Amino acid sequence: MAATAAKSGTSSSKNSGSSKNSGSSRNSDGKSGSKSGGRSRAKSGDGSAGAAKNHVSDVVIHFDAPAPEKFSTEQELKAYRDMLLIRRFEEKAGQLYGMGFIGGFCHLYIGQEAVVTGIQMAISEGDEVITSYRDHGHMLSCGMDPAGVMAELTGRRGGYSKGKGGSMHMFSREKNFFGGHGIVGAQVPLGTGLAFANRYRGNDRVSLTFFGDGAANQGQVYESFNMAALWKLPVIYVIENNRYAMGTSVVRSSAQTDFSERGASFNIPGMQVDGMDVRAVKSASDMAVKWCRDGKGPFILEMQTYRYRGHSMSDPAKYRSKDEVQKMRAEHDPIEQVRHRLIETKAASEEDLKAIDKEIREIVGKAADFAQADPEPDISELYTDILR
Repeated sequence: MAATAAKSGTSSSKNSGSSKNSGSSRNSDGKSGSKSGGRSRAKSGDGSAGAAKNHVSDVVIHFDAPAPEKFSTEQELKAYRDMLLIRRFEEKAGQLYGMGFIGGFCHLYIGQEAVVTGIQMAISEGDEVITSYRDHGHMLSCGMDPAGVMAELTGRRGGYSKGKGGSMHMFSREKNFFGGHGIVGAQVPLGTGLAFANRYRGNDRVSLTFFGDGAANQGQVYESFNMAALWKLPVIYVIENNRYAMGTSVVRSSAQTDFSERGASFNIPGMQVDGMDVRAVKSASDMAVKWCRDGKGPFILEMQTYRYRGHSMSDPAKYRSKDEVQKMRAEHDPIEQVRHRLIETKAASEEDLKAIDKEIREIVGKAADFAQADPEPDISELYTDILR
């Protein structure tokens, strides 16, 4: 695994007391520092008036992704099952939306399943997850009951928010899932707060804070980066770059399209990862988790992924061609990659995988039946869970 770091040494430019060096920056102690070439940044010297030497740090802010982990048959089958559950669940949710059982917004995760699945394989019990409104896959990967998630989508009593939250607002304290947030980027300060609580309590838990390429341009994200770096908080910022911020391509909306470098000015290391390969996600996540547990502070993982459906169910996705979507499905589908490996290595047969698919469809079918038959919340629920 390669990393880009600043070279040791000093810069010899002198300013008589002004410290106005070209390209100078400020670190957290208010000391001036000069830029070092490439992706690394330099820290300053003692910051005294007229200081002539800016000592370059060895802070690494960009890592190349490690090689994808070689999965055992057990790991491959687990990844296949977990991703297939998300895929079939989202397909059913799309059907129920079209039938009118689900109202409001509904953002499907189809195509991005490898991201949450690989990360879940790298974290431990007690680690927290928080994300945006494209959240159904995250809930299922955390172990939340598909029936409870689907019932929330249809606004029923048995939903995780008692039918009052809908698609974008579900939580499970038991599974350490903290939402589901409808405001773009709003979960990032909250995820940073979870990491602050972990450090305050002195445990070794890590906050997994997910957001998209569109939210990466929000100001509150960079306020969070600053605090996380300043206090060395154990938070992994997972940027799910699916190439389109709602309906706008990242190349049209973002001046810096390498999202792994978004933390560079805060000395937060980052890494670009093939988010369509569950093994690559697992390998990169292992490294990021260790970084946080070792007390080194935050880490950014840019998951380069792709969503097959529109931004939400109401989006016809006319901003991209059908050929583009089909090419991604044919060449990079995360579930088909695992399926191909299982068949090629003879770890599983076509019949074995069809049996798994049948089992998953039954689970999703029962969840859908429950979500349609369960009663709607009583009118009195309008007045419960209200902060007074």
